[in-house]
Amino acid sequence: MERVGSISILHVILLSMTVIGLKNHVTILPPLLIHAGRDGWISVFIAAVAMVPWLFLLVYIHRSSQQASLGDWLLPKIGKVPTAIFRYVTAFFLLLMAVFTMAETLQWIKSTFLPESPLVLMILIYSILCIFLASTNLQTIVMVNVVVLFWVVILGFFVAFTNIQVKNYSLLRPFFEHGFEPVISTLVYPASGYIELLLFLFIQQNVKGRFRWYHYAIMLFILHSLTMGPLIGAITEFGPDEAAKQRYPAYEEWGLVSIGRFIEHLDFFSIYQWLTGTFVRVSFILYVVSDLLRLRGDRKRIWKIIGPAFFFMSLSLFLMEDHIFLKLKGDYFLIATFIFLLLLTLFLTISALIKRSAAKEM
Repeated sequence: MERVGSISILHVILLSMTVIGLKNHVTILPPLLIHAGRDGWISVFIAAVAMVPWLFLLVYIHRSSQQASLGDWLLPKIGKVPTAIFRYVTAFFLLLMAVFTMAETLQWIKSTFLPESPLVLMILIYSILCIFLASTNLQTIVMVNVVVLFWVVILGFFVAFTNIQVKNYSLLRPFFEHGFEPVISTLVYPASGYIELLLFLFIQQNVKGRFRWYHYAIMLFILHSLTMGPLIGAITEFGPDEAAKQRYPAYEEWGLVSIGRFIEHLDFFSIYQWLTGTFVRVSFILYVVSDLLRLRGDRKRIWKIIGPAFFFMSLSLFLMEDHIFLKLKGDYFLIATFIFLLLLTLFLTISALIKRSAAKEM
């Protein structure tokens, strides 16, 4: 009998396109281009293939937990204190992920189209909107995502096909220009996005039906495409050297869009794409954080506990010098995200194996 939840697996796939797609589409491109250059697309492809076996660990954890809340599943297995440590450490790191997304988005807003706007006001308004959505319920987040994602996808195809006229695919060659080392050393950047598929195990109790391996494979393929598109676009439109100098390659691609002789300067469409993507991603992550901290459904405590923490952490990151933030994000946090979520996957897998061993002894 299929489990009755509040959202379908299709909704989860659509959520992955926004929640993780924003990171793969925007955040990981600069370090990839800087360290791998024109061979960055090869890193993306190899990372996707390498992550396929990991998908089966997610399926195994999902089946072993019988689609229960991970916190409730772990409690009788590892005890109250270890489960509490798991919940609080994971919640803190996920909060950091939301904060980095918010800070990067606000820095982009400040450096592109609102340079004179008060920064505290921008953070306050956007934080209120995200916390408000996170304090509702998963169905509301899903409905908002479905509405905004439709236009995000339409605009994505629009910029991709419109810019075909300025793309030079010969710029992708020569392959392995600097050998294999840059390709291998940058695998962690796309992998840090792919591995966020683990996040959907935290809402499995709300999903109708069970996750199958091909559901995760579909999401991985979509994320792979969302990374390849703007990455190859940046290389073929600007060249690897110029693309590596750009802080927001996906945004810069909109600056080339023109229709005929008289229609251009359509980059304002990218504002919709980025802001809605950040809105859904941050709200979803904060929703998972509130669930881990047992605050879901208690709006007052969410506003009192998560709200101030999120606002002041975002403000502190936003106040950093740009070059420090870029180095912190590219050289440390993306790598830390991959390592943390990989260790979390191994921890949950071991917990599932312990259960199997215990069951055999009985």
